[in-house]
Amino acid sequence: MTQIDRLLSIMTRLRDPQTGCPWDKEQTYATIAPYTLEETYEVLDAIAREDFDDLRGELGDLLFQVVFYAQMAQEEGRFNFDDICAAISDKLERRHPHIFGDATAQNSTEVLARWEQIKSDERAEKAQHSALDDIPESLPALMRAHKIQKRCSAVGFDWNSIGPVLDKVHEEIDEVMHEAQQAVIDEAKLEEEIGDLLFATVNLSRHLGAKAETALQKANRKFERRFRQVESIIAAQGLAMGEATLEQMEAAWQQVKQQEYDI
Repeated sequence: MTQIDRLLSIMTRLRDPQTGCPWDKEQTYATIAPYTLEETYEVLDAIAREDFDDLRGELGDLLFQVVFYAQMAQEEGRFNFDDICAAISDKLERRHPHIFGDATAQNSTEVLARWEQIKSDERAEKAQHSALDDIPESLPALMRAHKIQKRCSAVGFDWNSIGPVLDKVHEEIDEVMHEAQQAVIDEAKLEEEIGDLLFATVNLSRHLGAKAETALQKANRKFERRFRQVESIIAAQGLAMGEATLEQMEAAWQQVKQQEYDI
Protein backbone atom coordinates (compact mmCIF):
# COMPACT_ATOMS: atom_id res chain seq x y z
CA MET A 1 0.00 0.00 0.00
CA THR A 2 1.37 3.40 -0.96
CA GLN A 3 1.30 6.23 1.57
CA ILE A 4 -1.40 8.06 -0.40
CA ASP A 5 -3.54 4.90 -0.39
CA ARG A 6 -2.96 4.65 3.36
CA LEU A 7 -4.09 8.26 3.82
CA LEU A 8 -7.21 7.72 1.70
CA SER A 9 -8.02 4.59 3.71
CA ILE A 10 -7.66 6.49 6.99
CA MET A 11 -10.01 9.18 5.69
CA THR A 12 -12.58 6.59 4.68
CA ARG A 13 -12.50 5.07 8.14
CA LEU A 14 -12.82 8.45 9.82
CA ARG A 15 -15.99 9.16 7.81
CA ASP A 16 -17.50 5.66 8.13
CA PRO A 17 -21.20 6.16 9.00
CA GLN A 18 -21.18 3.43 11.66
CA THR A 19 -17.65 3.27 13.08
CA GLY A 20 -16.14 6.61 12.08
CA CYS A 21 -15.08 9.55 14.24
CA PRO A 22 -18.11 11.57 15.44
CA TRP A 23 -16.38 14.88 14.70
CA ASP A 24 -15.17 13.92 11.23
CA LYS A 25 -18.59 12.54 10.28
CA GLU A 26 -20.25 15.86 11.14
CA GLN A 27 -18.05 18.00 8.90
CA THR A 28 -19.15 19.63 5.63
CA TYR A 29 -17.34 21.59 2.91
CA ALA A 30 -18.26 24.83 4.68
CA THR A 31 -17.07 23.74 8.13
CA ILE A 32 -13.76 22.42 6.78
CA ALA A 33 -13.03 25.55 4.69
CA PRO A 34 -11.65 27.66 7.60
CA TYR A 35 -9.22 24.87 8.47
CA THR A 36 -8.04 24.78 4.87
CA LEU A 37 -7.22 28.47 5.02
CA GLU A 38 -5.47 28.06 8.37
CA GLU A 39 -3.38 25.15 7.09
CA THR A 40 -2.41 27.13 3.98
CA TYR A 41 -1.08 29.97 6.09
CA GLU A 42 0.81 27.52 8.30
CA VAL A 43 2.53 26.16 5.19
CA LEU A 44 3.48 29.69 4.18
CA ASP A 45 4.75 30.41 7.69
CA ALA A 46 7.00 27.33 7.64
CA ILE A 47 8.40 28.41 4.28
CA ALA A 48 9.07 31.94 5.56
CA ARG A 49 10.90 30.48 8.57
CA GLU A 50 12.75 27.98 6.32
CA ASP A 51 11.76 25.25 8.78
CA PHE A 52 11.63 22.31 6.41
CA ASP A 53 10.88 19.70 9.07
CA ASP A 54 7.84 21.76 10.01
CA LEU A 55 7.03 22.30 6.34
CA ARG A 56 6.82 18.55 5.77
CA GLY A 57 4.21 18.26 8.51
CA GLU A 58 2.27 21.34 7.41
CA LEU A 59 2.12 20.10 3.81
CA GLY A 60 0.70 16.86 5.16
CA ASP A 61 -1.97 18.82 7.02
CA LEU A 62 -2.82 20.71 3.82
CA LEU A 63 -2.96 17.49 1.80
CA PHE A 64 -5.35 16.07 4.37
CA GLN A 65 -7.71 18.95 3.60
CA VAL A 66 -7.81 17.91 -0.07
CA VAL A 67 -8.38 14.29 0.93
CA PHE A 68 -11.21 15.37 3.25
CA TYR A 69 -13.01 17.24 0.45
CA ALA A 70 -12.46 14.30 -1.91
CA GLN A 71 -13.99 11.87 0.58
CA MET A 72 -17.09 14.01 1.08
CA ALA A 73 -17.50 14.42 -2.68
CA GLN A 74 -17.09 10.68 -3.21
CA GLU A 75 -19.79 9.98 -0.62
CA GLU A 76 -22.12 12.25 -2.64
CA GLY A 77 -21.19 10.64 -5.95
CA ARG A 78 -19.65 13.86 -7.28
CA PHE A 79 -15.96 12.99 -7.75
CA ASN A 80 -13.10 11.28 -5.93
CA PHE A 81 -9.40 11.80 -5.25
CA ASP A 82 -8.38 10.21 -8.57
CA ASP A 83 -10.65 12.67 -10.39
CA ILE A 84 -8.89 15.55 -8.63
CA CYS A 85 -5.49 14.20 -9.71
CA ALA A 86 -6.75 13.72 -13.26
CA ALA A 87 -8.12 17.27 -13.40
CA ILE A 88 -4.86 18.91 -12.35
CA SER A 89 -2.82 16.61 -14.60
CA ASP A 90 -5.01 17.52 -17.58
CA LYS A 91 -4.71 21.20 -16.76
CA LEU A 92 -0.92 21.11 -16.41
CA GLU A 93 -0.49 19.30 -19.73
CA ARG A 94 -2.92 21.68 -21.45
CA ARG A 95 -1.19 24.78 -20.07
CA HIS A 96 2.33 23.57 -20.91
CA PRO A 97 2.09 22.91 -24.66
CA HIS A 98 5.81 23.74 -24.95
CA ILE A 99 6.49 20.63 -22.83
CA PHE A 100 3.63 18.28 -23.69
CA GLY A 101 2.79 19.55 -27.18
CA ASP A 102 4.35 21.09 -30.27
CA ALA A 103 4.62 24.69 -29.06
CA THR A 104 7.92 26.34 -28.14
CA ALA A 105 8.91 28.81 -25.43
CA GLN A 106 12.34 30.39 -25.17
CA ASN A 107 11.93 31.99 -21.74
CA SER A 108 9.59 32.39 -18.79
CA THR A 109 8.05 35.55 -20.27
CA GLU A 110 6.81 33.58 -23.28
CA VAL A 111 5.60 30.80 -20.97
CA LEU A 112 3.55 33.22 -18.86
CA ALA A 113 2.09 34.97 -21.92
CA ARG A 114 0.92 31.65 -23.34
CA TRP A 115 -0.38 30.59 -19.92
CA GLU A 116 -2.56 33.70 -19.71
CA GLN A 117 -3.84 33.18 -23.25
CA ILE A 118 -4.77 29.58 -22.49
CA LYS A 119 -6.55 30.67 -19.30
CA SER A 120 -8.42 33.30 -21.30
CA ASP A 121 -9.50 30.66 -23.82
CA GLU A 122 -10.66 28.42 -20.97
CA ARG A 123 -12.76 31.22 -19.51
CA ALA A 124 -14.34 31.83 -22.92
CA GLU A 125 -15.26 28.14 -23.16
CA LYS A 126 -17.03 28.48 -19.81
CA ALA A 127 -18.90 31.57 -21.08
CA GLN A 128 -16.79 33.70 -18.75
CA HIS A 129 -16.14 36.57 -21.12
CA SER A 130 -14.84 39.21 -18.71
CA ALA A 131 -11.13 39.34 -18.04
CA LEU A 132 -12.08 39.47 -14.36
CA ASP A 133 -14.16 36.30 -14.30
CA ASP A 134 -13.13 33.49 -11.91
CA ILE A 135 -11.02 35.63 -9.56
CA PRO A 136 -12.07 34.26 -6.13
CA GLU A 137 -13.83 36.70 -3.82
CA SER A 138 -12.25 34.93 -0.85
CA LEU A 139 -8.67 35.89 -1.73
CA PRO A 140 -6.88 38.26 0.67
CA ALA A 141 -7.70 41.78 -0.49
CA LEU A 142 -4.15 42.76 -1.50
CA MET A 143 -3.69 39.55 -3.46
CA ARG A 144 -7.06 39.96 -5.18
CA ALA A 145 -6.26 43.57 -6.11
CA HIS A 146 -2.99 42.38 -7.68
CA LYS A 147 -4.84 39.71 -9.69
CA ILE A 148 -7.50 42.18 -10.86
CA GLN A 149 -4.86 44.64 -12.03
CA LYS A 150 -2.81 41.92 -13.69
CA ARG A 151 -5.85 40.70 -15.64
CA CYS A 152 -6.64 44.25 -16.75
CA SER A 153 -3.04 44.78 -17.80
CA ALA A 154 -3.15 41.61 -19.91
CA VAL A 155 -5.85 43.19 -22.11
CA GLY A 156 -4.07 46.55 -22.33
CA PHE A 157 -5.93 48.46 -19.60
CA ASP A 158 -2.82 49.68 -17.80
CA TRP A 159 -0.28 52.49 -17.71
CA ASN A 160 2.93 51.71 -19.56
CA SER A 161 5.20 53.83 -17.35
CA ILE A 162 5.64 54.35 -13.62
CA GLY A 163 4.94 58.11 -13.62
CA PRO A 164 1.12 58.01 -13.85
CA VAL A 165 1.03 55.16 -11.34
CA LEU A 166 2.93 57.20 -8.78
CA ASP A 167 0.80 60.28 -9.55
CA LYS A 168 -2.30 58.20 -8.79
CA VAL A 169 -0.92 57.22 -5.38
CA HIS A 170 -0.30 60.88 -4.53
CA GLU A 171 -3.79 61.79 -5.78
CA GLU A 172 -5.37 59.15 -3.54
CA ILE A 173 -3.35 60.33 -0.52
CA ASP A 174 -4.67 63.86 -1.10
CA GLU A 175 -8.25 62.55 -1.32
CA VAL A 176 -7.88 60.58 1.92
CA MET A 177 -6.55 63.66 3.72
CA HIS A 178 -9.34 65.81 2.27
CA GLU A 179 -11.96 63.51 3.77
CA ALA A 180 -10.06 63.11 7.05
CA GLN A 181 -9.90 66.89 7.55
CA GLN A 182 -13.63 67.56 7.17
CA ALA A 183 -15.40 69.12 10.15
CA VAL A 184 -17.84 66.21 10.08
CA ILE A 185 -16.18 63.07 8.76
CA ASP A 186 -18.19 60.85 6.45
CA GLU A 187 -16.90 57.45 7.64
CA ALA A 188 -18.14 55.59 4.56
CA LYS A 189 -16.52 58.08 2.20
CA LEU A 190 -13.27 58.02 4.16
CA GLU A 191 -13.21 54.22 4.03
CA GLU A 192 -13.79 54.38 0.28
CA GLU A 193 -10.87 56.76 -0.21
CA ILE A 194 -8.58 54.62 1.96
CA GLY A 195 -9.57 51.65 -0.18
CA ASP A 196 -8.68 53.58 -3.33
CA LEU A 197 -5.30 54.46 -1.80
CA LEU A 198 -4.58 50.84 -0.97
CA PHE A 199 -5.61 49.76 -4.47
CA ALA A 200 -3.33 52.40 -6.01
CA THR A 201 -0.47 51.27 -3.75
CA VAL A 202 -0.93 47.68 -4.90
CA ASN A 203 -0.73 48.96 -8.47
CA LEU A 204 2.53 50.76 -7.69
CA SER A 205 3.92 47.61 -6.11
CA ARG A 206 2.91 45.55 -9.16
CA HIS A 207 4.51 47.98 -11.60
CA LEU A 208 7.72 47.81 -9.57
CA GLY A 209 7.71 44.02 -9.81
CA ALA A 210 6.67 43.23 -6.23
CA LYS A 211 3.60 41.56 -4.78
CA ALA A 212 1.90 43.76 -2.21
CA GLU A 213 0.67 40.80 -0.14
CA THR A 214 4.20 39.43 0.23
CA ALA A 215 5.69 42.86 0.82
CA LEU A 216 3.21 43.60 3.61
CA GLN A 217 3.78 40.21 5.22
CA LYS A 218 7.51 40.99 5.36
CA ALA A 219 6.81 44.47 6.70
CA ASN A 220 4.63 42.93 9.44
CA ARG A 221 7.40 40.55 10.43
CA LYS A 222 9.98 43.35 10.45
CA PHE A 223 7.79 45.57 12.62
CA GLU A 224 7.06 42.73 15.03
CA ARG A 225 10.76 41.89 15.34
CA ARG A 226 11.68 45.50 16.05
CA PHE A 227 8.79 46.07 18.47
CA ARG A 228 9.77 43.01 20.53
CA GLN A 229 13.29 44.45 20.79
CA VAL A 230 11.86 47.79 21.87
CA GLU A 231 9.94 45.97 24.61
CA SER A 232 13.19 44.36 25.77
CA ILE A 233 15.01 47.70 25.85
CA ILE A 234 12.22 49.36 27.80
CA ALA A 235 12.09 46.42 30.22
CA ALA A 236 15.87 46.71 30.75
CA GLN A 237 15.23 50.29 31.86
CA GLY A 238 12.93 48.97 34.57
CA LEU A 239 9.78 50.16 32.84
CA ALA A 240 6.66 48.55 31.40
CA MET A 241 5.61 49.69 27.93
CA GLY A 242 2.58 51.42 29.38
CA GLU A 243 4.81 53.41 31.74
CA ALA A 244 7.37 54.56 29.17
CA THR A 245 6.89 57.87 27.37
CA LEU A 246 6.52 57.99 23.61
CA GLU A 247 9.93 59.69 23.49
CA GLN A 248 11.54 56.79 25.37
CA MET A 249 9.92 54.25 23.09
CA GLU A 250 10.92 56.19 19.99
CA ALA A 251 14.52 56.35 21.22
CA ALA A 252 14.48 52.58 21.71
CA TRP A 253 13.01 52.13 18.22
CA GLN A 254 15.79 54.21 16.68
CA GLN A 255 18.34 52.20 18.66
CA VAL A 256 16.95 48.95 17.24
CA LYS A 257 17.03 50.32 13.70
CA GLN A 258 20.62 51.52 14.11
CA GLN A 259 21.68 48.12 15.42
CA GLU A 260 20.21 46.50 12.29
CA TYR A 261 21.99 48.96 10.03
CA ASP A 262 25.30 48.28 11.81
CA ILE A 263 25.09 44.53 11.23
